[in-house]
Amino acid sequence: MGQIEWAMWANEQALAAGLSDAVPPFLDPPGSVAGILVCLLEYPRSKRKKGSTMERCGQKYMTAVVKLFGPLTRNYYIRAILHAALAVPAGFLLSTILGTVCLGIASGIYLLAAVRGEEWRPIEQKPRERPQVGGTIKQPPSNPPPRPPADARKKQPAEVRG
Repeated sequence: MGQIEWAMWANEQALAAGLSDAVPPFLDPPGSVAGILVCLLEYPRSKRKKGSTMERCGQKYMTAVVKLFGPLTRNYYIRAILHAALAVPAGFLLSTILGTVCLGIASGIYLLAAVRGEEWRPIEQKPRERPQVGGTIKQPPSNPPPRPPADARKKQPAEVRG
């Protein structure tokens, strides 16, 4: 069994917390702004160490924004502290208590991921190489394959009997 990548779990937990906090904007405007901030930060997934990573729909646009902030968004210690700090004020309203609990759990998981040496890495799209017409694509043959003469193809009477 391979090692668990804790940051993947923390990412899903924090995204759920952000969505939960962003829902009631009329009840708690600062909490919903914090929920939207968490959603924007957590929407792009990190690249896994081994195997393939399924990219979320439209993630490449948010990945560029998250990459722009560099070590502030790449380091999981900073994310753990940010999520813990955002969880404290959201805990005072009943409408955001679920998001607060999820954000606290995500903060703990991010702290564990940071202790284990994980960090956020963007999923880079591999540039597609354009095939060269003369190099890799071959033209189909224009002539049929060579065949033996017609008299050689006829079976000899000795071959038919034996």
